[in-house]
Amino acid sequence: MAIQLAPRCKALVLAARRGDRLETLAGELREKHPALTVLVQSCDICDFAAVDALLETIEKDIGPLDILVNNAGMGNFGLFEKSNWEQVLAMIQVNITALTYLTRKVLPGMVERDRGGILNISSGFGMSVIPGVSTYAASKHYVTAFTEVLRMELSPTSVFVSQACPGPISTEFETVAENKTGLEAPKFAYMTPEKCARLILKGFTKGRAIIYPGLAIRLMLFMNSLSPRWVLRLFYFPGSRLLRKNQSQ
Repeated sequence: MAIQLAPRCKALVLAARRGDRLETLAGELREKHPALTVLVQSCDICDFAAVDALLETIEKDIGPLDILVNNAGMGNFGLFEKSNWEQVLAMIQVNITALTYLTRKVLPGMVERDRGGILNISSGFGMSVIPGVSTYAASKHYVTAFTEVLRMELSPTSVFVSQACPGPISTEFETVAENKTGLEAPKFAYMTPEKCARLILKGFTKGRAIIYPGLAIRLMLFMNSLSPRWVLRLFYFPGSRLLRKNQSQ
């Protein structure tokens, strides 16, 4: 997203825990776009004091934020009773608490200036349920509801909020999430990060409320929306049995 936003911006702020990756990206952006200001801040967004310091630095060095992209996220896969509690808690803090805090900190200024936009990266799981992702799906359902309500509240203003609900992306996400379930999404559903970012930003530029990047995830979620919950429970029952079998080995 930073690479594709760079030609359109005067300044970009890159914030995440892994500062070395940010510096590498920032170097590439500065080389390609000499007029672009790139501010790099290593920050744990679950640390509210660190977030406050980050926003103060942005205000001082760059000025008010016009766009906030809440892109940080964590996931895990497997039976809930076998999950690692520390990992579950960290996921809730990143996917829900940090996203909400960042939004709360920047939104009043946007409303006061009557301009700005917030892009929340949710997930296809924010619109669906499937065995093996209980807490992750629940956290993304929060993002979906939170974004929808904010969009309604902000409708009388010039500030808008959108959410992106991508399907599986070819990144290190599943490796970090330690998918040991033996269950994977079909290969045709995967998308490259570059294409996903392009489609998300295209929808965000148009001010869409919900952005489904790609035909595969759009069709899957459309079929999901037509199915009553009891049908989904029956449909996923074989997957639940396989999940339990795989994790009992």
